[in-house]
Amino acid sequence: MSRHDYWSATLGRRWRPLAGGNVAWLKSAREQALNRFQTEGWPTSRLENFRHTSLANLEGMQFDVPCAVGSPSASPVQALKASQGGHWLVFVDGLFSPALSEPGQLPEGVTLRSLGEVLEECPDQIQDLYGSPDDGSAVQALNLAMTGDGAVLTIDPGIELTEPVHWVFMSASSRCASFTRNFVVVGEGASVDLVEHHIGVAQDASLSNTVVRGVLRRDARLTHAKVQQEGIESYHLSSVDIQQEAGSSYTSHTLSFGARLARNDIVTHLNEPGCETLLNGLYYVDGRRHIDHHTWIDHASPSCTSHEYYRGILKDTGRGVFTGRIRVAPGADGTDAVQRSDSLLLSRMARADARPELEIYADDVKCAHGATVGQIDEGSLFYLRSRGLDEDHARSLLTYAFAAQALQRIEQAALRTQASKLIRGLLPGGQWLGELS
Repeated sequence: MSRHDYWSATLGRRWRPLAGGNVAWLKSAREQALNRFQTEGWPTSRLENFRHTSLANLEGMQFDVPCAVGSPSASPVQALKASQGGHWLVFVDGLFSPALSEPGQLPEGVTLRSLGEVLEECPDQIQDLYGSPDDGSAVQALNLAMTGDGAVLTIDPGIELTEPVHWVFMSASSRCASFTRNFVVVGEGASVDLVEHHIGVAQDASLSNTVVRGVLRRDARLTHAKVQQEGIESYHLSSVDIQQEAGSSYTSHTLSFGARLARNDIVTHLNEPGCETLLNGLYYVDGRRHIDHHTWIDHASPSCTSHEYYRGILKDTGRGVFTGRIRVAPGADGTDAVQRSDSLLLSRMARADARPELEIYADDVKCAHGATVGQIDEGSLFYLRSRGLDEDHARSLLTYAFAAQALQRIEQAALRTQASKLIRGLLPGGQWLGELS
């Protein structure tokens, strides 16, 4: 069965159960998006934006797309809730799970709902934010065609949400594909911390295709953390698109510790003066795993600031890819942009590809970029061993110190602690490192 026949048949089975199936504008968008995917197919290395990450092997794989939420074990979600407080929305195999969700008591002016509910009750409220079939790659088009659920968070002007909002996406079934489309709108002067968890308990291959679209109004603040811990055989395809108005601040922490192949596309548009953006990433790859971060910061207005830092730890034959593009539009004077990618290779066969890009059309700007790929410093290793550490513990300590520079940028203590435990758990002597931190 060709990808054309397979995805047409799959969507045909889901079309009736999909939320919003009778909404004219959404039905048209889904049809156009599916047509685009059928024409373009899965991206391969022949495309410039996928030069180092081909998805061609997905063409030969088939996945089930559930129409009803199952009854998975609640323990992985409960473990997350035990370590962090806040407001929780949980999705299992791409579908909202009321039983596992705990939105809690939200302040007046804050709405946290599933996309399925919004599409059934008030679909026109989200039409302008929903996105176009022409956005991004064919992966995003397939998401638009297949999505029937996701999270919707809206915050009225001036509200400062004191506890974080958590979106949890759990891959529970083997050979299952999940598609979620998620939205966040932060009103003028409002602020929120949003944590996006991706966890997997399935033993076989699974596919997770997720999109986040956000709007930050004037002087709004959004801290968006994403922790990806999906199963070793899973495929994780993620896209984030943020629109920023004057004086707004967007902070992204992308922590990738799972999946056979993970691709993170992050785009932020600094549409008005005074915007600030921080993109901070940390990833760990071992075995034959592959992680790709592809970012684009669009400085469309003057006097905006962006800082971008990604760090990767690579072991065995793992591969990490970073492509970062900064565009400074004509007239965007006063731009201050910094971009950096650093990769630590723990084996001879590990591979890191870094491609920082600056595209500048203004004169009065301050822009810099750089990339490093290297191994553990032998002099530092010798020093630690001379102080009584064996080689494994010495290497783990130096590796953790490399990761700690990314962890230190995370202001939320609970999230920083969680990320620290995750990275220590991947290193020999992790418990001992915990005693030092």
